[in-house]
Amino acid sequence: MIAEPVDATKLPAHVRNAFVGIEDRRFYSHWGVDPRGILRAFVHNVTQSGGSQGGSTITQQLAKNAFLNSQRTFGRKAQEVLIAFWLEAWLSKDEILSRYLSNVYFGDNVYGLRAAARHYFSTEPEDLTLSQATLLAGLVQAPSRLAPTGNLKGARERQKLVIGAMVDAGLITKGRAAAIRPAVLNVTRSRDDLPNGTYFADWVLPQARDRAGGVGTEQTVQTTLELAAQQAAERAVRGAGLKKSQIAIVAMHPDGRVIAMVGGKSYGESPFNRATQARRQPGSTFKLFVYLAALRSGMDPDTIVDDSPVQIGDWKPENSHGSYAGRITLRQAFAKSSNVVAARLTQKLGVREVTRAARDLGISTPIGDDASIALGTSTVSLLELTAAYAAVANGAYPVRPQGLSDDEAASDWLAKRLGGPTRFNGRQLDDLRSLLGTVVEDGTGRGAALPIPTYGKTGTTQDNRDALFIGYAGGIVCGVWLGNDDNSPNPGLSGSGLPARVWRDFMTRALDLRIPPPEPTTEPDGNDVTLGDVLNGVGDFIQGTGIETQVVPQGVDPDAQGEPPIDAPRPPRRDRGPDGSPPPPDRFRPDDRRGEER
Repeated sequence: MIAEPVDATKLPAHVRNAFVGIEDRRFYSHWGVDPRGILRAFVHNVTQSGGSQGGSTITQQLAKNAFLNSQRTFGRKAQEVLIAFWLEAWLSKDEILSRYLSNVYFGDNVYGLRAAARHYFSTEPEDLTLSQATLLAGLVQAPSRLAPTGNLKGARERQKLVIGAMVDAGLITKGRAAAIRPAVLNVTRSRDDLPNGTYFADWVLPQARDRAGGVGTEQTVQTTLELAAQQAAERAVRGAGLKKSQIAIVAMHPDGRVIAMVGGKSYGESPFNRATQARRQPGSTFKLFVYLAALRSGMDPDTIVDDSPVQIGDWKPENSHGSYAGRITLRQAFAKSSNVVAARLTQKLGVREVTRAARDLGISTPIGDDASIALGTSTVSLLELTAAYAAVANGAYPVRPQGLSDDEAASDWLAKRLGGPTRFNGRQLDDLRSLLGTVVEDGTGRGAALPIPTYGKTGTTQDNRDALFIGYAGGIVCGVWLGNDDNSPNPGLSGSGLPARVWRDFMTRALDLRIPPPEPTTEPDGNDVTLGDVLNGVGDFIQGTGIETQVVPQGVDPDAQGEPPIDAPRPPRRDRGPDGSPPPPDRFRPDDRRGEER
């Protein structure tokens, strides 16, 4: 939404002062750059923990908005300073302020003070009250986050800072400041307020606006979305046959460029993005960080660990279905997703080391301070969790998800030399990849197997409330989540089941793979099967099952002939050995949840 430009000389003094007070209190005295403001911002950012301050003047912001992008590089900053000096030489202060206020972004797709006054308060900028002006001035710092239509509390908190800044600068008295009441919205709706149509567009649009700055003209930005991958994700969702459950898919290249995103079954029914906005428990996918910490401590995939019941304080973790294998290798424990091994490792290594591994790979959400974090009890977004797995595929961490092309940053040679992602230790990276590969080859992730090297991990939370599969192959990293919005249980749902199959479906289409057909069965030569062959075959089957048969005359109750006692020996379960013991790890079926976290 763009409206006519404003003339700063025709605005009330309190409107001009609101922006000058919070954004650049020495605007009328400096020459485009304010060394004192830069020093003040530096001292505040170093000594204070409550939010950062910027040192850019209004002139510098106009230079950035009108001529540059928002990349934080030394080269762009130097250009900004030079342009600021040029603007100060050719324009008056009122002209600079007019252009700034006419172009700056206020959130809600609104550019310029006139459009913002009409949108948020249904008035003209010349008629704004002090309360309304201070609220609008507060939006400029973070318009996408502070837009009062979605974050009124945050906007009003920021408004208080604006009022305080005006008092400190001597632009209003303390008495007048105390009399200011919170601004009341009177929003004017327009077609621009309609949803943007896709989950990816909603996620990337604030980034695009921040990248473009406050320029009030039409611009074209290049995103990282790949049409073929997006179509593959949408087809995978349609093919999942979901009823009540919701789904989210996010796919990216190992360097973090997001190529596909689905935040739910239907954007039209619910634009809430479950890939970026939802915070759900990751279940056993969190074990990636536990095992990374174990590898960092000197262990390797062949290290022997104890897969037997354990109690840590008042907490007694259990393996799914009560299946324990005793002394096994670290590789086998990861493949079967042993809960007790993960808990033991976290207790041995320390919660701090596991948390450090998660932070290194980009997890920013709060993490608990006890051993239960090993089972994925702390919440995280699917986007952030998938980016953590992308770090393993990339060989360096952290990986930051991005939806816009980053050509400008790629060309900033000085920024590259001042720091970047950290490379994994070579042996640890190889071992971690080997563990992820074993999950798909011989463990709980076999349902996601592709005809190319495939790596991943399943995850299922308590009572089957969340189910995930996250993995990578062929240069694409993908995360799939299924669950209910109300966090209710989903009987039968597990990461090794539907999420793994949806992941496989997406990856097959996105990578244009050809899944080989099943091995052909050998048909017998000829069709000379006789009735005797059939009867003999039935007899052999009955004898093989241990079923006792007898001929009972018509009209005679078979119970009277003597049934075997109810506690007679029964044939062993198909998922158990002859002695009732669990099968070895290499007998997992693709949809088998044994060893998977409940």
